[in-house]
Amino acid sequence: PKTAPYGAAAEQVLRHLGLWEKLQPRIVRGENIAQTYQFTATGNAQLGMVALSEAKNSGGSRWDIPQNLYTPIRQQVVLLVRGSDNPAARALLAYLNSDAGRRVIHSVGYGTE
Repeated sequence: PKTAPYGAAAEQVLRHLGLWEKLQPRIVRGENIAQTYQFTATGNAQLGMVALSEAKNSGGSRWDIPQNLYTPIRQQVVLLVRGSDNPAARALLAYLNSDAGRRVIHSVGYGTE
């Protein structure tokens, strides 16, 4: 949780629900969100808190955590100066900002502002 935004959000949710201290002996931490998803997908963990983008099409059950239980996770895209003359980089950024790109972003579980 100290260096991982999804881990920090999971801790906030468990604290908000009054479960953090009680569950401490049973909590297994993944190195990243993909590994955490793998723990649950393989059955090596009974329950996991993972990104919606990981769980959206998993076929398992899920609970969409109310956003008021954790601080929003802000993710950004930037075009670096050294890539500013790269047509592919500029095209990707333009696509991500387009209506079609935003639909894809939403379809995998992310919001846009």
